[in-house]
Amino acid sequence: MPSVSTVNLTAPLLLLLLWATQPAMATNWLSLARLPRSRPVSGAAPCARLRGLTPGQVGVCRARGEVMESVRKAAEMVIEECQHQFRNRRWNCSTTPRGINVFGRVMNQGTREAAFVHALSSAAVAVAVTRACTRGELERCGCDRKVRGVSPEGFQWSGCSDNLSYGVAFSQTFVDEPERARGLSAGRPLMNLHNNEAGRKAILHNMQVECKCHGVSGSCELRTCWKVMPPFRRVGIVLKERFDGATEVRLTRIGSRTALLPRNPQVKPPAARDLVYLAPSPDFCQLDPDNGIPGTAGRRCNGTSRLAPDGCELVCCGPGYKAGRAEVVQRCSCKFSWCCSVRCQQCKNTVTVHTCRV
Repeated sequence: MPSVSTVNLTAPLLLLLLWATQPAMATNWLSLARLPRSRPVSGAAPCARLRGLTPGQVGVCRARGEVMESVRKAAEMVIEECQHQFRNRRWNCSTTPRGINVFGRVMNQGTREAAFVHALSSAAVAVAVTRACTRGELERCGCDRKVRGVSPEGFQWSGCSDNLSYGVAFSQTFVDEPERARGLSAGRPLMNLHNNEAGRKAILHNMQVECKCHGVSGSCELRTCWKVMPPFRRVGIVLKERFDGATEVRLTRIGSRTALLPRNPQVKPPAARDLVYLAPSPDFCQLDPDNGIPGTAGRRCNGTSRLAPDGCELVCCGPGYKAGRAEVVQRCSCKFSWCCSVRCQQCKNTVTVHTCRV
């Protein structure tokens, strides 16, 4: 019978064995979105029990525990935004029923879908952490006080600018950690790191300015302004556009280093804000539970559109689609009520719906 000291020695080895036998997916931390709100995600013991984290990310969790609630929120943001952006596509960011592989093993492949998820994930962490800074929820950061002085447009920089540099730095530390741990000589870590940075640049290149006027009766004699991040929906839209224009690349040795260059030599090298991928995507038509692909059978589609991404001919692949009637409840007979609300009735309407054949 093993002694107590033996059990204590083998427990870390068993934890490392558990990590080693899990699929090597840098996005497993998204499984934090599945944890109940009552479960803590910081502290030495709770961090060690977060199965979706790599050993390096567990170290970050232990050292920067106050930020981990923002990381959990970022995981929720990724799933929600991904499903919104791809709601009308064959791949609609369906999640697996359980486990740490939230989007399934399809993320193991170096496809443009994986590229999008990596970019969106790194952006979500940067946004969630920066929001926490601005709200005063984190001890180590607050507003960005470096934005000061008078702008070229003549307004005064003041107020609480979003501290994006802190959020980006944490995103690089946490999200990029699995890739750095694997080394930078293989194609997949280089692909993931490129897309992670592209996600963060989608925030940086879309920063906005908010202002407030000061003066008698709002005359705006003096205008103070501060920088704010774009809405996360805007970040998702930008990255979805990058997804549609993503560049297929291959690992190429240039002297003593390796780099990702376009597979087609006629295509210009991708910019830092572009998405890149290594492998073509599956068609996502057929059910493939092992890889987290639900197929398109039974999916709703747009029967009035032929070439749009949500059109039945594209979504439904080969089997075709069928039309049916469904009853929906909609708001109707809305009236403005002083002051200040809108009151509507609930009306039932019968509409035509199109679904992919099984």
